[in-house]
Amino acid sequence: MFLRRKKPRPVTKKEIPDGLWVKCDSCGEILYRKELARKLWVCERCGYHFKIDSRKYISILTDEFKEIFAELTPTNPLDFQDYSEKLEKDRKKTSLNDAAISGEAKIGKHRIILCAMEFFFRGGSMGSVVGEKVKLSINHAIKRKVPLVIVCASGGARMQEGILSLMQMAKTSATLNLLSDAKIPYISILTNPTTAGVMASYASLGDLVIAEPGALIGFAGPRVIMDTVKEELPPGFQTAEFLLEHGLLDAVVPRVELKDKLISILDFFKS
Repeated sequence: MFLRRKKPRPVTKKEIPDGLWVKCDSCGEILYRKELARKLWVCERCGYHFKIDSRKYISILTDEFKEIFAELTPTNPLDFQDYSEKLEKDRKKTSLNDAAISGEAKIGKHRIILCAMEFFFRGGSMGSVVGEKVKLSINHAIKRKVPLVIVCASGGARMQEGILSLMQMAKTSATLNLLSDAKIPYISILTNPTTAGVMASYASLGDLVIAEPGALIGFAGPRVIMDTVKEELPPGFQTAEFLLEHGLLDAVVPRVELKDKLISILDFFKS
């Protein structure tokens, strides 16, 4: 008598919808996207702070926000190859005209002018429009007599605009002197990354400079510095924690605590 073996049933894998899970860039933990968003895009296992866009920072930090200077749009003054096409691609991706968004905002009981940089638009690079928005935000804070807060995220000056981009370093720094003369507070928040021309200008000139944990902060990259000084760099070089330890920052504040810390700082300046 022969027994007929039953064919094994095919194992069907349960499909996981795309975008439902996110892998932590630091520890490799697989995170549920909705839960990660609820935790303000901070890994619950290792505390890694994911890069987030400018509108998320606005949502996290403010109770009210009204955009200003939205009409400013970059051109291609040097006729740089493919630059106009890349700008249009990033406009569609971010729904912004350039790598910064400015507005009149309310945080707690405080009215402020907030400028948040957009890393997902040309790497947050500073061209003529970004520099102009920062300058206009400073002037608007002087006019309204309210504090200025800038959330920085940038790979530096935008090479496609050449010297016009580098000019923004001097322009924004000089305008901040007017804010200081008016005795109006300026708080700079450094996120990952804040580097090069932005770090060498308005990002580092706050009355208080605070950063998120683990943020990459510096001017030149580590390889450039090593090639220049011909020495090994210390562990953690150019991280927020290293700069805090060496006196170049006032505080390192986790994202979940950032709004409350900002309110307490504004309370201090108000008193």
